[in-house]
Amino acid sequence: MPLFIDVHEQLPEGATVGDVAAAHTADLSLQEQYGVNYRRYWVDESSGKAFCLVEAPDAESAIAVHREAHGLVADRIFEVVEGG
Repeated sequence: MPLFIDVHEQLPEGATVGDVAAAHTADLSLQEQYGVNYRRYWVDESSGKAFCLVEAPDAESAIAVHREAHGLVADRIFEVVEGG
């Protein structure tokens, strides 16, 4: 299945790592409906950025999970190949 990294360039003002963790949990609760697997996420609290690693049939499916789960749709999404 294709692998994507999405980039959230600017989280909502005052968002914390805990807020992103809650959003990730919301993604996990919906992902199966879209055939998606949100695997990991990273947060840079100081710059207000977040990054998500997701297996999905296509970018649109990954975006749909974010939109429905919490509304924080990524600014950019890239299909990537995992290295060793």
